[in-house]
Amino acid sequence: MFYYLLKYVLLGPLLRLVFRPRIEGLEHIPDSGAAIVAGNHLSFSDHFLMPAVLKRRITFLAKAEYFTGPGIKGRLTAFFFRSAGQIPVDRSGKEAGKAAIREGLGVLRKDELLGIYPEGTRSHDGRLYKGKVGVAVMALKAQVPVIPCAMIGTFEAQPPGKVIPNIHPVVIRFGKPLDFSRYAGMENEKAILRAITDEIMYAILKLSDQEYVDEYAAVVKAAEAAAAKERKFPRLPLS
Repeated sequence: MFYYLLKYVLLGPLLRLVFRPRIEGLEHIPDSGAAIVAGNHLSFSDHFLMPAVLKRRITFLAKAEYFTGPGIKGRLTAFFFRSAGQIPVDRSGKEAGKAAIREGLGVLRKDELLGIYPEGTRSHDGRLYKGKVGVAVMALKAQVPVIPCAMIGTFEAQPPGKVIPNIHPVVIRFGKPLDFSRYAGMENEKAILRAITDEIMYAILKLSDQEYVDEYAAVVKAAEAAAAKERKFPRLPLS
């Protein structure tokens, strides 16, 4: 109930008024049945803008940190995500990927739309990064199409660290559904999963026209953070 209250009364109209998003390819979203919507992830506002423009409900796998933040802000954020029906996923530990896949398959078994960001985290610099293969596993196990989606302009509207968004034009572009039924029963083949994931990321790239980086975003973020720390606190030479 709260999901539709947000979509049609509280948040959706405000987002449409402020950002005036231009929607392209909405006809590629099926009217019924399970499907995965796989998109690039540039901004915190992506979580709200895509559901605001879709006719159907979409459930995202959201990072667990959104549900465990401290203070009033943390409690409000957790309340919002839980009330909107989003699913927390712990991204740490060896079982994190399995938990995400299990939760995602649960959504698809109910013939619903599942939203996922294959990069695994927000892009910190506006580029598109290598996708993780969980999206391919779910597509094969659930035997559902994958609809690529590009969020364009949301990085400029709300870059990392910015709480109040800028007023900036936004385009949300959906591509033709990708059918991977030819790989049915091959969800345990690593090479197949990588090929499927790369095909999905290429479809997103064509829609978004971003610069592509063939590395995982989390790895690049960690390396850049370590380099910044080294510059700030350089190691003294041993005497």
